[in-house]
Amino acid sequence: MTIAPTAPPQGTPAPSTPGSAPGTAAGTAADEASDGSVDTRGTDGSGPAAHPADALRRTLAALTADLPDADPAPVEAAVLRGRQPGADAGALRALAIEAAAGLIGEEPAYSRLAARLLTLALRDETAGQGVRSFSDSVALGHAQGLIADATARFVRTHAARLDALVESAVAEGADDRFGYFGLRTLHSRYLLRHPTTRQAVETPQHFLLRVACGLAAGETDEDVDEVAELYRLTSSLAYLPSSPTLFNSGTRHPQMSSCYLLDSPRDELDSIYERYHQVARLSKHAGGIGLSWSRIRARGSLIRGTNGHSGGIVPFLRTLDASVAAVNQGGRRKGAACVYLETWHADIEEFLELRDNTGEDSRRTHNLNLAHWIPDEFMRRVEADEQWSLMSPSDAPELVDLWGEEFDAAYRTAEAEGRYQRRLPARQLYGAMMRTLAQTGNGWMTFKDTSNRTANQTAVPGRTVHSSNLCTEILEVSDDAETAVCNLGSVNLAAHLREDVRPGAAGDGLPGGTAEGTSDGAPGGGPGREPDHALDWERLDATVRTAVTFLDRVVDVNFYPTEQAARSNSRWRPVGLGLMGLQDVFFRLGLPFDSDAARTLSTRISERIMLAAYETSAELAERHGVPDGWQHTRTARGVLHPDHYPEARPHWPERWERLRARVARTGMRNTLLLAVAPTATIASIAGVYECIEPQVSNLFKRETLSGEFLQVNAYLVAELKRLGRWDARARAQLREANGSVQGLDWVPAPVRELYRTAWELPQRALIDMAAARTPYLDQSQSLNLFLSSPTIGKLSSMYAYAWKRGIKTTYYLRSRPATRIAQAAGGTATATRTPASPTAPAGPSGTPQPPAGEAVACSLENPETCEACQ
Repeated sequence: MTIAPTAPPQGTPAPSTPGSAPGTAAGTAADEASDGSVDTRGTDGSGPAAHPADALRRTLAALTADLPDADPAPVEAAVLRGRQPGADAGALRALAIEAAAGLIGEEPAYSRLAARLLTLALRDETAGQGVRSFSDSVALGHAQGLIADATARFVRTHAARLDALVESAVAEGADDRFGYFGLRTLHSRYLLRHPTTRQAVETPQHFLLRVACGLAAGETDEDVDEVAELYRLTSSLAYLPSSPTLFNSGTRHPQMSSCYLLDSPRDELDSIYERYHQVARLSKHAGGIGLSWSRIRARGSLIRGTNGHSGGIVPFLRTLDASVAAVNQGGRRKGAACVYLETWHADIEEFLELRDNTGEDSRRTHNLNLAHWIPDEFMRRVEADEQWSLMSPSDAPELVDLWGEEFDAAYRTAEAEGRYQRRLPARQLYGAMMRTLAQTGNGWMTFKDTSNRTANQTAVPGRTVHSSNLCTEILEVSDDAETAVCNLGSVNLAAHLREDVRPGAAGDGLPGGTAEGTSDGAPGGGPGREPDHALDWERLDATVRTAVTFLDRVVDVNFYPTEQAARSNSRWRPVGLGLMGLQDVFFRLGLPFDSDAARTLSTRISERIMLAAYETSAELAERHGVPDGWQHTRTARGVLHPDHYPEARPHWPERWERLRARVARTGMRNTLLLAVAPTATIASIAGVYECIEPQVSNLFKRETLSGEFLQVNAYLVAELKRLGRWDARARAQLREANGSVQGLDWVPAPVRELYRTAWELPQRALIDMAAARTPYLDQSQSLNLFLSSPTIGKLSSMYAYAWKRGIKTTYYLRSRPATRIAQAAGGTATATRTPASPTAPAGPSGTPQPPAGEAVACSLENPETCEACQ
């Protein structure tokens, strides 16, 4: 049978991304299985069943009817080779899924085929438990103790309308928007499962609508309208909430917040163990943890109660490390925490060694992430090559709660009074920090004064941001009585390009060629337009309005594992709306990641999202009022976040002035609204590149229980096909080059420029792009930096440059061990890795690096010549 192509709703292009063929989704896997006309086994149970192999052959033919590049023959052949005697239709389909997945590295269209096959399998899995509709799914989940009473009641009341929503979405191709790896992620990690049979009790569309229903404000028809709008966004993959919301919305334990920030425990045993308890409760319900440890006295400090000496922070962090590993969120997701320490703490050098693979294991923490909370005074002394004093918080307790000029004055006073344990060159410590980053990727660089100076919640003395969160994008005040909380979601930018923007389209006069492409191989194929006109700005506004409304709703319906978290979230009502798929936008517009046009467009996108988010929050304040903490914010005093950046030039100044006047009249419902999270998993579900990041490779591995599969950049494949260059030779050379096209001379130069990887881009460009969007992020961004061969000199210059550019926080340093991608039987990939040296990194030629202090001095005194930022 042939599946009639079905286009998604107007203005909702299917994501053209890694693992999915570019262009608009065509055809659905739904109709072909639900009526039993292809394979009746496991669907309606009536009538004679066709032979499983014959039924599979017809299924493959139907599912590839609109996929000319996906030949069903090799999939069928692989199934016939691998089937066991007596294999039923389900077993053959499972083999077909794996076979199609194994061919994705050869041809991205096989991702769509594998996803369609998996969709059929999921429908059979749920139908086998009596689930034929969304309301059936919720009823079963409720009966098994999975679904909350309020959600079940809401669905019963509006069953007919909600069931029709799913039926309409499926008919319009909603299921066909998933690529294989995104759909497999949903199946393995997100769909609710029967407690006994462990079978999924909901399809992907049931899952997305259940998440929306769990956020309903009430049970009126207007509430259903709101739910329908959120479901329209998520089913089109234009917006997705973060994983805790996807996991838990509508369930009996709706803990939907992503991030929790805890202040350091007091320097008391009871406070330390109370903090362990809070972290365990938060981690149990899928919360990522960021906490400071800067108040705990340093090793060797006097304990007056016992007349003994403190063992410092390491023994206590060892206990925290074990707790984080033990509380693993019910096996669905590993517990995770990041510990922040201020740079003046006398245990800073031992802190730097916590993730080392060498040395005394009793002084190592292999599960905790580590981050530095760095005052400007330290960076200034590194620049000036001056001494730095290390102190115990028991001797200088005031430093933890101070920032800016007040911190500088208090720190210098403590130095003058001799309240330090020891002194060392600031560059020596900075070099040790760089060495830890190079060896472990950990010890993230986050900047205390920059974060507090622009934070909306620090307008009143005594309110201090003491750390960021697990992924360094959240900046909120916290203290012993309040645990800061944030609810996250991300807009899929690729879904907001206008429908006539096709992969490879380049704007007039921009890098990448003309609107129709060029004979010399410049990317092309789309209508000529400036990048600014390629986005559907009004649709982006509408998406942001709905997203902010429901992120704010989470504050009210959320389950809070601790009293401190509930108190803080209701007081401040912060949310963190971010974005994903920025690299997809650049690919589809033909913009090299480091081009001026790309940076301008990126900044404009962030500005527009902030405008729409602030307008929505002001509207919510008109309806529901401002939070209790509003009067303690900078915005309540007339200072909007972009005001901290006089160099920022807004693109929509009149709209900003209207917003400013409105906020002055009504206030805002939320004290914070914008944060760019990593989006690793939800970007995979949506089938786009992560958050604000460039691609890491044009060819990379995906690991499944059945083995490793190659995935190839679908945009690059489309471009090489246009040039007539995508063949077995091209695939082999791309594998041999480990996913890089830079050494492939037969690829035209403009194409090589567009498809550079994160390792081949100047990191200065990533920092500059991040700095340009910072005025429009009232929290922060998860900013990874990438160096194939990190050295102390490169790193010291790179992070000093980030500080000078006003970056608030950075995330992982990504380094790249030597990797070889080799072809294996069945289209799988194997990799042979050269392990990174546990000692100081070698230079590009393998030569040892100079001592840390020497390398730092060299790069800081010649920052413009550092290759890391060029």
